[in-house]
Amino acid sequence: MGKRVEKMLKDKGGSTSGQDNGDDDPNKTPEPYICTGIFEADFTEFCRRNLLKDNEIPAVVIRPKPPCAQAPPDNKSKDSKDSNTSKDPTPDEGVDAANQEEAPPKTYVTKDKYAYFRPVVQVEMENEDKPTTVTEIYIRGWKIDSLMVGIFKQCWPIIEKLSVVNLWNVNLSEDVVKEFASFLPQCQNLKTLVIDGTWCPEEPWSLLIGEDSLLTSLSLRNNGITDKGAVMIGKALSTVKSSNKNLVSLNLSGNKITDVGAVAIANGLRMNRVLLSLSLANNNVSDEGAKKLGEVLSRFPLTHEEVVERRKLLSEKGSPDQGLLKSPPPSRRDRDRPGSVRSSSHMDKTDKKRDKSSKKKDTKRSEKDKDDARSNRSSADGRKGEKEDGKSSKTDAKKDKDDTTKGKKEDKWKKGGGSRTSLAGAVSQPTANASFVADTMSTKTSKGKKTSSKDKRVPESDSPEILEAINPLLEQVESMDNQLWIPGNRCLINLNLSRNKITDTGMKGLLLAVQYQITLLNLAPSPAMKGILRMSLTGNDVKKTDETYVKLQEVLLARDPYYKPPEKGEGDNQSLAG
Repeated sequence: MGKRVEKMLKDKGGSTSGQDNGDDDPNKTPEPYICTGIFEADFTEFCRRNLLKDNEIPAVVIRPKPPCAQAPPDNKSKDSKDSNTSKDPTPDEGVDAANQEEAPPKTYVTKDKYAYFRPVVQVEMENEDKPTTVTEIYIRGWKIDSLMVGIFKQCWPIIEKLSVVNLWNVNLSEDVVKEFASFLPQCQNLKTLVIDGTWCPEEPWSLLIGEDSLLTSLSLRNNGITDKGAVMIGKALSTVKSSNKNLVSLNLSGNKITDVGAVAIANGLRMNRVLLSLSLANNNVSDEGAKKLGEVLSRFPLTHEEVVERRKLLSEKGSPDQGLLKSPPPSRRDRDRPGSVRSSSHMDKTDKKRDKSSKKKDTKRSEKDKDDARSNRSSADGRKGEKEDGKSSKTDAKKDKDDTTKGKKEDKWKKGGGSRTSLAGAVSQPTANASFVADTMSTKTSKGKKTSSKDKRVPESDSPEILEAINPLLEQVESMDNQLWIPGNRCLINLNLSRNKITDTGMKGLLLAVQYQITLLNLAPSPAMKGILRMSLTGNDVKKTDETYVKLQEVLLARDPYYKPPEKGEGDNQSLAG
């Protein structure tokens, strides 16, 4: 792998070591190194810049894989072999073919003396010919100190396709864990983190799943986590005002968590609606922790702090039509009056003013018409009566036109006043009227303006719907015993409580929780919240013949998506064979 990296760096015009520039002048400060995205080259260079010797730098190797079965031969290769066998093979070719077929697969790799115990960094790539395609990093059995985590901080964020980091028995300190938590969110594609078999007395594991964390899967098996670390992990999952929005799977098996830690983790599930899988296997959880988990999965009362936060959210949310229609700013005289009264009185005043002005105009026009008629009569005394009749008919037609225009104007003002009063009244009406008013306004604007090609928009029905996560505090509330109860967590689908100390008392609480989830799902089916589908309970302090345990297993078996009931034909065949 090293030769391949050196070849790529030579093609790019770079050097494999950072000491080439500093050979001439040892006191000269080296130039800042720019990462190339090739993990082996960047890691080696940063180690040398931190004054590590060549024999102290961990080697970057490809992770060994178990031997796989031989692929079936293709038809084309068979045809070519048949064509070749038709010819008479030489004896040497037959011997080589026999040796190739009889060679057994290699299940081990030999190394030099003490080479097995030297620290290495194992990597997996999408394409082994391209060192920039590192997807997974594995570190086994050597301590990661502050110097090494500082090197990782510079290398890992540059690797674009890095998605998995697996650490086992690496002896991390609190400062190193904090350093990991600070730069892991910079690795945009890193979703899975495994830290197993690593003890840390301070137990700062909750820092890895903070609000900025992008991890979707976290495994902390066999790390000696006690109730101290479990309490902090529960708070990191969710509180009243914050919640982790990315973590989907959490594995805490093989630790020292008791009922105190289990209750804290259950409290973390109260407001968390993202976690799908939780494992507390091989711990010290008993009935109290199992009951608390069952309560969180079914329904639970809100605390005083949660009730206060619920009221704040409701006040901030407000009515859905708030802000759709805004009344004009009130005048000094009308500040104490409601919007509808103010708007109607204002419209009455404007109507009266417009009616007075229109009446004045009509009277002026009528006086002018009378003067014109008198002058026409005095000048046309010698004309015939037919002409007088024609003039009178013309004046009558003019008067009729004036009356019709006057009536139309009045109708327009009346209609305008009616529409405005209806708009003002619709502000105080519920959402249905508000949406109706918005539709009428949109139709008026569409009639008044011509739609151009630039103003065309995608209709609302064609635009994709964005589903926002609903805060659990805003769900439907049920009042009982002077307390507000909300439905529990139905997003968790896998719960592992095997090898604990749960008795039949704790099994009853878990059974009631599963039954409650089933009834809610039947009343209001939801594809996003199906409730518990798998629950592992083997190895607890309860007999397999216990009634509650048997019933719980039957209910869970019907909900297990991987369970396939035996077919009828199989049972008949077994009975016949017996």
